[in-house]
Amino acid sequence: MKTFRNVLVAMVLVLLVSNCKNQSEPEVKTVSTEVTEEKTTLDPNATYAKAEFTIEGMTCAVGCAKTIESKLAKMEGVKTAAVDFDRKLAMVEYDEARVNHNSLEETVTKAGSAYKVAEIKTVEDFSAKKACDPDCDKACCSGKEKAEAEKTACAEDCKKACCASKA
Repeated sequence: MKTFRNVLVAMVLVLLVSNCKNQSEPEVKTVSTEVTEEKTTLDPNATYAKAEFTIEGMTCAVGCAKTIESKLAKMEGVKTAAVDFDRKLAMVEYDEARVNHNSLEETVTKAGSAYKVAEIKTVEDFSAKKACDPDCDKACCSGKEKAEAEKTACAEDCKKACCASKA
């Protein structure tokens, strides 16, 4: 038994001595990274068009909508891209010579098999109308029991877009 204990102690000491380092400096590894610009600069003489379309199949704002928005924004010839998860709406400004409706639709479907593009159309301006919150009718700026002056004063403080439009 003493022999076993002595061997065990000797092994622990050898292990400690072999693992101890005399240097207290951390190990530094250098990793090289290349930064490549994926998009070329936009042509200032190009004719830009705006397209809006609905995207079916999105389940979340962070994963789905941001992924699609990122893929659209990285397309060659796309100036701006925004995806509104709540309205299931994508708004893209693009160079007509380099991008068309089919390429936009293809990019969305390649982002995920669940995503389907519908009602794609070219527009003059993006629709800024935000869908009203269903609870907006119960908000401070509505209600038949309030006087008109009270509603107007309250609507000025109200942060909801639908309240501001009713005032």
